[in-house]
Amino acid sequence: IFFRFVFMSKEQPKTSGKASETEKSRKDGDASDEITRLPLVDADAAFILGRGGKTKDKIARVSGAKLGLPHGSLTLKIEGTPEQRRRALKYCKCVMAQRVGPVRIDESSDDGDLTIVDVPQECAGFVTGTSGSFLRHVEDEHRTIMFFTGYQGKDHVKDNDVVEKLAIFGADRGRIGSKVKVLAAIESKLPGHGTKDMEDHESESEGLATDTLRLPMEEISWALGKNGATKRKLARASECIVEYVGSVVFMCGTKKQRRAAKEYLQWIMQRLGGPVDLNYAGRDDVSLISIPQEAVGYVTGVKRSTLSRIEDDWGVFMLFMDQKTEGKRDDDEQLIIFGPRRARRGAELKIMSTIEGKCPGCVTKDLEDTISDDDWGTDVYRFKEHEQSYALGKEGTTKRKIARAAACIIEYVGDYALFAGNRAERGRGRRYLDWLLRQRSGTIYLDDIQMEDHADVHRIPLPSDTLSEVVGVKGSGLRAIEEETHTFLFMVRDKTGNGHLLICAADIANRRRAESQIQSFIHEKSNTRSGRPDRGGYSNWDDWGDWADYDYYDDYDYSRYGKYRGKYYEGDYKRGPSTSKGGKHHSPHYEQWYQEYGKHMPQQSKGRDKPPEDADYDRSAFEKSNKISDPVPVGKGKGKGKGKGDMR
Repeated sequence: IFFRFVFMSKEQPKTSGKASETEKSRKDGDASDEITRLPLVDADAAFILGRGGKTKDKIARVSGAKLGLPHGSLTLKIEGTPEQRRRALKYCKCVMAQRVGPVRIDESSDDGDLTIVDVPQECAGFVTGTSGSFLRHVEDEHRTIMFFTGYQGKDHVKDNDVVEKLAIFGADRGRIGSKVKVLAAIESKLPGHGTKDMEDHESESEGLATDTLRLPMEEISWALGKNGATKRKLARASECIVEYVGSVVFMCGTKKQRRAAKEYLQWIMQRLGGPVDLNYAGRDDVSLISIPQEAVGYVTGVKRSTLSRIEDDWGVFMLFMDQKTEGKRDDDEQLIIFGPRRARRGAELKIMSTIEGKCPGCVTKDLEDTISDDDWGTDVYRFKEHEQSYALGKEGTTKRKIARAAACIIEYVGDYALFAGNRAERGRGRRYLDWLLRQRSGTIYLDDIQMEDHADVHRIPLPSDTLSEVVGVKGSGLRAIEEETHTFLFMVRDKTGNGHLLICAADIANRRRAESQIQSFIHEKSNTRSGRPDRGGYSNWDDWGDWADYDYYDDYDYSRYGKYRGKYYEGDYKRGPSTSKGGKHHSPHYEQWYQEYGKHMPQQSKGRDKPPEDADYDRSAFEKSNKISDPVPVGKGKGKGKGKGDMR
């Protein structure tokens, strides 16, 4: 027995009376692969599936196990290693317990995947968010799953000494990220709660650890950036978890990642005074690119908008070098790019494309068709007449589609297509582009593809009566599936003239998702034509009736945190930075917190309440109680008297 749960509720979840069963899988004869089966009732099945199947997917993502609930079945099948199945079963039982009351977790529940955070009781509703919206946001960002595990009852006094226990399950890095995110939310509600006596700290550990650095409060807004953009840029470029808890910066990661985050942050602070002079010699996280003087403004953009967009797209950090020379300023500006190798190369190619757009021939004058022999490198292909516009697509959608599907960096610089990545990625990118361009000249035949040589391609035979419906008007049906599943789809024909759809992607999970959607569509159309009842594309969670829209946060509002929500969600926290008199809900850190997380909080309703449409009500009484007079057309009223204004 690895864990124990105590359900603090009058009602216990109903089960079929069977314990979970484990059986050896005979697949491939591997005795290490096993299957755990968990019997469920309707309500439990709906809770584990969650709205749109999201809860089941989250449990699978955090545990690493594969969860399956066949159509109409009440038995959950869990596949994976013993550790993965054990964790998935534990998370499922937490979700089921949440349906009927709070969950109790003791020390035996710690399977090397648990962190407990103390949350002051008066902050519990604030940390939870409406129907768990804030917790769900943190879970999605850091790939964790979280539950409140303590309940003191209605008679307990709310003060800072009474705390709720928030259990965070997941991998080490994800748990640390989730923890500091929760600490930031607590700090915004109770300034100084966790940082009052905190000093700067730098860990000597080479592995996963946390460093802290206190900044002057007036510099926090600059370090945070608009809607948290600068903070996210720092985190992605350094591959380190960066979080601001009040005025203290938490940097979590390996020693190399923490050092990079700290240096990038210091350079951002120095940039307040102008260009930065950096010593980048010997660094392996740097790329340098020269920009002609006439293209500097074009590359930078208005108020640095172009550079900021490239930073956001690729997760890098870029600065112009401060060139201090005694004589005339050099013709070229030096732009330095910090970040992981792949991200730096993507940003560099985008900058090259931007320079070429401003100064044609400046970048491409020495380029020619090449295929690199290096494992990591860049291949070059020169477009023939009229090929580039077709390969680019509307607003670059075709280029991005091929790049996503091939998992390859693809950028068009002048008349050239550049493919960056390892050898396999570049090969997929060139092959997908070749197949795309061959469609312009006519039909592609299946024998030309040589399916046996390409493990990244799935084939689906298409019945002739559904082919046009699958493809859609001007390919709109295929484009929607490509966008959702990050695949590249196109039609081929065999020798007999029958149509086949090829699904191309580096990720097998994406190929399977696309194949599932297409097969479901074909099956639905076949049933419609044959006169059989059409289920309308239902998925598993549609079979659970009134439980279908539940997820494991919904009951927080009533069985657990209903008493908090009235106090903490009906005031100024709904509106973000408030202008109400007194501002008693404000804290010095609230505006910072709201910039980044406010979108996950409920918004205050504006204007007068209105009666529901088609309701049976007394209109005169309603208008009297709401002081509503007959509307006056816009622009026809005079003054601001009753009934004279603009009734929009």
